[in-house]
Amino acid sequence: MRILRNILAVIAGATIGSIINMGIIELGPLIISNPEGFDNSTMEKLAETMHLLGPANFITVFLAHGLGTLAGAFVAAKIAASKQQVFAMVMGAWFLIGGIAAVYMFPAPTWYNIVDLALAYIPMAWIGWKLAGGKK
Repeated sequence: MRILRNILAVIAGATIGSIINMGIIELGPLIISNPEGFDNSTMEKLAETMHLLGPANFITVFLAHGLGTLAGAFVAAKIAASKQQVFAMVMGAWFLIGGIAAVYMFPAPTWYNIVDLALAYIPMAWIGWKLAGGKK
């Protein structure tokens, strides 16, 4: 039963974190408008027009990555039957791998890539674990 619960923790954490990430990504332009000419209808057009985004446009992207990771880690830590910190950090690593892949797929500014990779994944997973009641 413990193994099944731990597997469920990973699946639920990844699913909830991804839903929150994509939800914020989709709602982001409603909060901070995209510049004229920006097109994210396909991955290719997104990569081609990403240079049009200003620093403010990356705020919601960072929040999506950070809050998605935080939620995923929180859920994984809450559901896991044992080693809650490990499962929370697995979520951080899972989403970090996605962030690293995004660095290679999309030409975002270097400053953003550094901030995103350094702050949106592992630190947020740790915070998610702490919010879930994590203790040493």
